Formats: sequence, structure tokens, C-alpha cells
Amino acid sequence: MHLPMLLMLNNLYNIFKQKLQTVVQKLHYSRSWVWNQFFVLEEYTGLEPLYIGKLHSDMDKGDGSIKYILTGEGAGTTFTIDDSTGDIHAIQRLDREVKAQYILRAQARNRLTDRPLEPESEFIVKIQDINDNEPRFLDGPYQATVPEMSKIGTSVIQLTATDADDPTYGNSARVVYSILEGQPYFSVDAKTGVVRVSLADMDRETRENYTVVIQAKDMGGQLGGLAGTTTINITLSDINDNPPMFDQSKQPSAHMSIPESAPVGSVVGRIWAKDRDIGVNAEMKYSIIDGDGRDTFDISTDPTNLFGIITVKKPLNFENKPSYTLKVEGANTHLDPAFRHRGPFKDVTIVHVSIEDVDEPPQFDLPAYYVELPEDAEIGTMVKTVSARDPDAANNTVRYSIDRSSDPDKYFYIEITSGSLMTVRSLDREEVGWHNITILAMEMNNPTQIASVSVAVRVLDVNDNPPSLMHYLEAYVCENAKAGQLIQTVTAVDPDEPLGGQHFYYSLAPEAVNNPNFTLKDNQDNTAWILTRRGGWSQQDQTVFYLPIFISDGEQPVQSSTSTLTIRVCSCDQEGNVMSCNAEAYSLPASLSRGALIAILALMILLMLSLRTHRKKPYLCDEEENVHENIVRYDDEGGGEEDTEAFDIAAMWNPREAHHHLGKMRQDMLPEIESLSRYVPQACVMGGGSGDSNVHGYVLAKLLEADMDPCAPPYDSLQTYAYEGEGSVAESLSSLQSGTSNTDHEYDYLNDWGPRFKKLAEMYGVLETNSPPLW
Repeated sequence: MHLPMLLMLNNLYNIFKQKLQTVVQKLHYSRSWVWNQFFVLEEYTGLEPLYIGKLHSDMDKGDGSIKYILTGEGAGTTFTIDDSTGDIHAIQRLDREVKAQYILRAQARNRLTDRPLEPESEFIVKIQDINDNEPRFLDGPYQATVPEMSKIGTSVIQLTATDADDPTYGNSARVVYSILEGQPYFSVDAKTGVVRVSLADMDRETRENYTVVIQAKDMGGQLGGLAGTTTINITLSDINDNPPMFDQSKQPSAHMSIPESAPVGSVVGRIWAKDRDIGVNAEMKYSIIDGDGRDTFDISTDPTNLFGIITVKKPLNFENKPSYTLKVEGANTHLDPAFRHRGPFKDVTIVHVSIEDVDEPPQFDLPAYYVELPEDAEIGTMVKTVSARDPDAANNTVRYSIDRSSDPDKYFYIEITSGSLMTVRSLDREEVGWHNITILAMEMNNPTQIASVSVAVRVLDVNDNPPSLMHYLEAYVCENAKAGQLIQTVTAVDPDEPLGGQHFYYSLAPEAVNNPNFTLKDNQDNTAWILTRRGGWSQQDQTVFYLPIFISDGEQPVQSSTSTLTIRVCSCDQEGNVMSCNAEAYSLPASLSRGALIAILALMILLMLSLRTHRKKPYLCDEEENVHENIVRYDDEGGGEEDTEAFDIAAMWNPREAHHHLGKMRQDMLPEIESLSRYVPQACVMGGGSGDSNVHGYVLAKLLEADMDPCAPPYDSLQTYAYEGEGSVAESLSSLQSGTSNTDHEYDYLNDWGPRFKKLAEMYGVLETNSPPLW
């Protein structure tokens, strides 16, 4: 309502000043222009253009011959000039906060010739300010923090309001601050805008957040001034002004329980000393300061530093102690020196821990057992007695057993009630030196409760193995060897391991002590030399010598054995290298080079491959027939000697009578293959003698028949034990593919197989009546 009046007064002022300037111009002819600095109020809202001023030249006679031209900022758009009278008007609304002044240039020209009559002059139009902008808080709303319990006058935040009006003109931009909301807690300085605490001992735990409204008013706060407001959200920050406290209002102590089987480190429970403070001011440290469980339990602070975690420190046993009492203290870790007088910042509580009884497995009296036992211990020897008991109050009966996975060969047995561990098999240190046995103890009333313990049995060595020659049992002597020449160094091995080490003693067997060919020298270092007693060796006289060597050890009881060393006579060169021996295999001398050995081995492999390639397959009359498919089935069990129908033993005693009894067969079964005895030529049977000679002749006849008839499969190929003996020293007893071998079989070794093979040795073995001496 005051703006139009101000504009009218301003126009009157400008008109008056312009008239005065015209008078002055007329009085002073030295200046041809009438001009000055013009002033105009902003925010004119009238309907007519706002008159700003008038330009006039003293050359203007009023006849319209002079033309006024206006150029510069806003000329033609914001300001216009009457080119005949020189009157200047504003045709747009002016805002000082947008542009405070305009620089214009004016010139008078002859209207007809457009010739400048006056030099161009510059003048300024200044926009005068009015109070049309209220103060503004550019960064509001604001967030502020102040510690709780702050003193009165503590600065919280400083606010600054800006006013776009001209601060150099009047009071339009002079701002005054006041508080509209937030008393009596806070106040604001009217000039500086600093917000301060105005109430002492404000407690965050009582009220944490406050909202304060601040007003900024221009015109120095006078009536009619414009005002702006902003909001401040003030938060009281925490300080450690409250001690922790255990919640003892409902119960003066805490009660917890844990089973006795809980392992060390198990969590029993947690406690909490509540603190009204927050953050680091509420962080706690817990400790067990007293009680009968301070050595059995431990306490630590959880990752949040708020709770105390009680854990098991030592194994628990309900039967020994069913409950414990703990005195626990919780204390703040961050203290504020200004508030120590409010302390102490800690509290104490009592924790009762009850141990729950559980059914525990039996417990052995030792964690493990160790036993030493000689390997010649008799079967039934008690090794060790283990003992376990039920730790529970019921003390149930315990039964013992052996975990068979730890004793798969069943060397041991344990008495089920006493726990006595005994041997049930002979021990052999050389076979198994240690036995790690797992003994199980089980409660009778609860088979699920099982405990185990390890029993380590060390088998002690006993001198129960005789020494024997190691490595090669063959040697050679050159034909040109002299008497006393070393031909072989022998050593012995013994699987026993005496504490003092092995000590072997060598000598020739009693039957070979006085032989004229070789002698033995014991070197007293567990080796012996074989020396020649003479020279003049010849393969034509004798190719092989057998030298029995007697070896004994030095332990008690003394063990001894006799090993036979085979010595072959070979022809050698001057350096003692073997050139040739007889056709039988012999041990290569140690002097052969590695290349020679490889060449010999390659030659042997090529020979074997060649023989395998050119070996003829056994001829069968029917190529489609498979020998292994011809199986005779005997579906009944033999009745022994009383069964006279299953097999006629007379056919073995007298093969000639077999043909007369072919019609007499068992009625309960039909033979799948008739007896082959009827095909035996009678001339092949050595007949007439005793029963032994008849059997001998029958076997020879059957052997001859099998060897001579290529179409008949070997008899034993019809049995299921066609491959019996594979891997044994005697090799297979089957005659399959025996016809493919081009070498003669020697059966002299049957003499060494004992009395059970005496008959076969007599049948196949060859006894030389005029054999040379063996050594």
C-alpha cells in the first residue's frame, strides 16, 4: 500500500530535479548537455510507462530539428526515448536484485542531415531498492548435536540468513534473529544467530531430540519488516553418566544349567548388565571375581561388548559336584572423567550353575595301554587286564569286547566280564611286530554307551628262526683254478633281530668236512669264504658239486640250518671270466659287465617270444570242442570203503577185468563218460605181479594212452582242479599242453618230497648207480 506513494514521490523528485538542471543548464552555457545520474524505484506496477528523466541540448530551439538517440544497456527494450523531446521512460518492470544499474549513451543529431550536433555522452540509471525480499536460510533445515548435561550458554550452532535487498540503502537488509519454538531449552543471539543451551542438565536418557524454530526479520525487526524461518533438529549426544546395573528386580541372582557331558568351551549362558547409555559408553567388561566355580567356568564379552558369555573351562562331572556359584562383575570400559563422581560404573550379580546328570559311557582307568609280550608266548597267555567303570551314580555293569577291525586275524581274546586280554594264536614277531588292539567297554543296561581304549602290544623277539644263506646258492669254479683259490663269499640272513646284533658261525656239514675238493673259512664277520683244495678241474670228470654248509647263530636257544651250495665247473679265460659251462643253468659271475648282462637278457626274451610264436597248439579232433567244457559231474558223496557201487576198485587192481563188469553199474545215476580203462591196450599193462605192480602198470598204461592219443583230452582236464598247484614250487600237476614241450622232464626232485611221494619217485625218478661224489 506504500509502494504507489513512493513511486509518486520519486517521480516528483525527478521532475523537480530535471527542472532544476534545465535552469542550471541555461545559466551555464559552457555545458551543451543537460544530463545527470538518474534514479528510479524498482518494482513499479503502474499502467503507464515510468518517466525516468529528460535529455535536452541548448541547441534545441523547439522546432523539432533535433533528433535524440538513446543507446546502451536496455535501450529500446527496457528504456525508450522520445526523439523529439528527449523524455526517457521505463517500459518494463525493474528489479534491483536482478540488475542494480544501467549504463546508457545519448546523442543529439540533426534530423535532416543526421549530423551529430553534440558529442555522445554516457549516463547511468540506478535502480533504487525497496524492501521486497525477506531474509532466507539457504541451508535449512539444520541438524545439530550437543552433549547431554551441557552447561547453559554452550554453543550449539550458528545460523546465517541472507537478504537480497540492498544493505547500503535503508534497513531493508538489516536482519534480527529470534526463537519461535524451542524454549526454554535453547536460545538464539539476535545479532549473530548463534543458538545456545539455555537449560542445564538436559538428560539424553530422558529426552534425546528437540526441534527449534528460528526467525530472521529485516528492517531491524521493526514493524513492517519481512521475515523468514528455519528449523533446527537438535540431538543430545550420549555421555557416560549412568552406571551399569544387573536386573535384580525380579530375581537377585541368575540360574543356569548345563549337562555334564558338555565339552570344554561350551556356552552355559549369558548375562547382561543394563546401561542406559549407548555406544561406547555402554560397553562392558565382565569377570568372575569370586565363587567356587571361578576355576571351572570362564566369562568373556560378546562381539557387541554388551553381554557376558559364560563358558565351560574344565570338564564337568555331576557325580563329583552338581552345582557351582559364580560372582560376576560387569564394568564400563570407557569412563568420562567429568562424571566419575557419579560412580562406581560397575555392578555385581550372583550366577548359580546347575550340572545336569547324563548317562555317560564307561571310563577306562588309563587313556591307553602298552604291553610287551615275547613271540613264543603260549596260547592262552594273559596279556593285560583292562578296567573300566560306569562313572554315573548307577554304576552299571560293564562288558568288554575287541573291535575286530583292529584284530582281523583274531590273535587275541578278551574275557567279557574281567577284561583279561589273552592270546588265542601263536605270535610271530617276524610276521607282525606290533598289534594295536581297540578294546570296547559297554554298559549292560545301555548298549549305546560304549567307550574304547587302545592296547599296543609289542611282540618281543625270540631266537626262533635259523639262519640261511642269502642271495645265490650257486657258484662256479674255473677248470684252471688252483688250490686255495677263493671261488665264493657267502653270507647268511636271519629274520630274528637280537639286541646285540647278528653273529653267524659257518662250517662244512659233518658229511663234507673231509671232502677233497673244497674247504670253508669263517671270516668271523658274518661271512665265509669257499676255497678250493686242489686244482685240475675238468668238466668231463664232473660238472657239478654240491657243498653242504652248516650255519648257526649266536643267540639262545641256538638255531642252525644246512644250506647246499651248488658249484659248477666252467671253462674260463685267463682273467677268470666264464666262457662256457654245461647246459644246465648256473649263476653268472659277478665279473660280467652290465652290457653283457643286458645282451644276455635280451637274447633270452627274444628266444622266449620266438618259442611262444611258433608253439603248436594241442590238436583236437573236433576244433569246436572246448576241453574245459568237458566236466564230469558227481552229484553224490562218496561212501568210503563201504560204498561198493560208486567205484569198482577192482578195475585198479586188475584192469583186464574191467570189461567184464561194464554192465554192472549203479542204478541211481548214469555215467556221463564211460571208464577209459577199456581202451587201454592189454599189451601195455605190466601184469601178473603183486597188487603194487598191477597199479604201477595200470598207471603207466594210462599215461602211455594219454601221450599217444592226440584226440583224447588229458584225463585230468575233465576235473575242476585243472589249474591246481598254480604258484606253488611244484607248479601245476596237470598234463595239459605237456605234449608241446620238446624237453624231457626230470623228476629227481620227487626224492626230496618225503615218504608220500616215494612211489612216484620210484616210478619216475632215475637213480644213478655210479654217480660221482656230491662234494
